[in-house]
Amino acid sequence: MTAAWISGSGAPPYGPIPDGRPAGSVEVIDLNGLRNIEFGDTEDELTRRGILRTDMDACGPVLAGHDMVSPVFAEEKLVLLWVGDPMRTPEGITVGSPVDEVWSRYPSVTRLRAPQGTHRFDGLLARSGDRAYLFLHDGLTVRKTIAGYAEWARRLFDEGTGPC
Repeated sequence: MTAAWISGSGAPPYGPIPDGRPAGSVEVIDLNGLRNIEFGDTEDELTRRGILRTDMDACGPVLAGHDMVSPVFAEEKLVLLWVGDPMRTPEGITVGSPVDEVWSRYPSVTRLRAPQGTHRFDGLLARSGDRAYLFLHDGLTVRKTIAGYAEWARRLFDEGTGPC
């Protein structure tokens, strides 16, 4: 299973996601990115391919066909993707997944505590090489999934900024 997670190849059959939909009915985000969108792609390349749209009334550029995904660029390269329901990881983690499932599917996850007195979520960082998933949670369930370069995911968590 770890080899599949690291390589991003295939999705294990984890059954229904928390709201009862079959696992095959949602798109998978892995540590390479999404289908036809990879971390490290430039804004110009994604725009040329018709994937990145800047003509929308949104807080930043959007990915065509991905309403629940917010790209984060640094130095003109895609470094993170904020994803919402119905996206899931190859291990079956999605918005609404119990935090205990994150721990069981990513045994080397690192706990990140939000600063006291803020309205931010705590995080769990599941790292593999220079890539990671950052699962923001309320102590019980995953509220948001961010995937991309580990350095940028940690920076995002530490600075408390969003995709806009």
